[in-house]
Amino acid sequence: MGSAMLTGVVTHSQPMSRPPPAATPPDRSSAIAGDRMIRLLSPADLSPGSFGMVMATGIVSIGAHLLGMGAVARGLFALNVALFAALSVLTALRLWRHPRRFFADLFDHRHGPGAFTAVAASAILGSQSLLIGSDEPAAIALFAVAGLLWLVLTYAIFAALTIKNDKPTLEEGIGGAWLLAVVATQSLAVLAAVLAPGLAPPKRLPLDFFALSMWLWGGMLYIWMMSLIFYRYTFFRLRPSDLTPPYWINMGAMAISTLAGALLIRDAPDAPLLSSLLPFLKGFTLFYWASGTWWIPLLLVLGAWRYVYARFPMRYDPQYWSVVFPLGMYAVATHEMSRALAIGFLDFAAPLFLYAALAAWAIVAVGLCRAIVRRMRAASR
Repeated sequence: MGSAMLTGVVTHSQPMSRPPPAATPPDRSSAIAGDRMIRLLSPADLSPGSFGMVMATGIVSIGAHLLGMGAVARGLFALNVALFAALSVLTALRLWRHPRRFFADLFDHRHGPGAFTAVAASAILGSQSLLIGSDEPAAIALFAVAGLLWLVLTYAIFAALTIKNDKPTLEEGIGGAWLLAVVATQSLAVLAAVLAPGLAPPKRLPLDFFALSMWLWGGMLYIWMMSLIFYRYTFFRLRPSDLTPPYWINMGAMAISTLAGALLIRDAPDAPLLSSLLPFLKGFTLFYWASGTWWIPLLLVLGAWRYVYARFPMRYDPQYWSVVFPLGMYAVATHEMSRALAIGFLDFAAPLFLYAALAAWAIVAVGLCRAIVRRMRAASR
């Protein structure tokens, strides 16, 4: 009590009070604030796979649009435009200010494949622009951006990984993120198939051919990569820390391949090239869907092993957007395949997986917001 009274006296007694601290000069105060802002927005540690957030938000928005949730679809579309713009600026800043780190990540076996999220994000935002925003010029521009990024990243990354001297073992170097190359390829096929019906027949043929070629190449690439990933699964020790969220792309890559196939089937009646291959298109689309569906129970079991049995901590990680995207893509792919093949008994699956994707999106978004708040507090110290 005495100390409390003493404190009160010291606090309120004018003669004994300490002189107020000297005010920080305005220029120094501005410099400190600027340093804090630089630390907060610094793109030095930006992950090459950061555009996974745009992929996840975009496909959930498209799913909401297809299933009649117009307000949700438009809200997520507007958010996605802002996210894409912000991440594009941050990526450009990282390339400009930290080129050594940028290229070190780009040509790394573990991190490099994440760069393909920029391709898929551009193409998915292009599909959103056409389906939700009815903005064909924007969709065409994003198609061009996605195509250029795909061309540069595909040959730059795989050439660099081939000729570099120091390479990790298969156990350390392969992962689910490698399948983002498949997703990027199929996202171009999807956007081309979405754009094609709006073109006159002479201009439509090259786009149909492009969509078909990318669809076939994406399937071949999946077979190559999935063979290595499955071999790693079954013949090397798998620790809980190894089972990262991008392994959900095992299913997501097949889901987007299904979607591309379903759109090609839909376009076939007005495209002679596609109509001549219709039985093949239907068979392979169902093949992709069945392959993706097979993965879902196994991924759930492995997730339970990681988080429940092994008690691996669940903290926010940008890679968790790699769980949201496959769920949303499976919903959209199943919806479109069900329509293309006239198999209505699968109609129940699309809303079920879309709700799961929306819930997952909300959980990861909350984790992101909390991570941003923590970083802001750290930057203010």
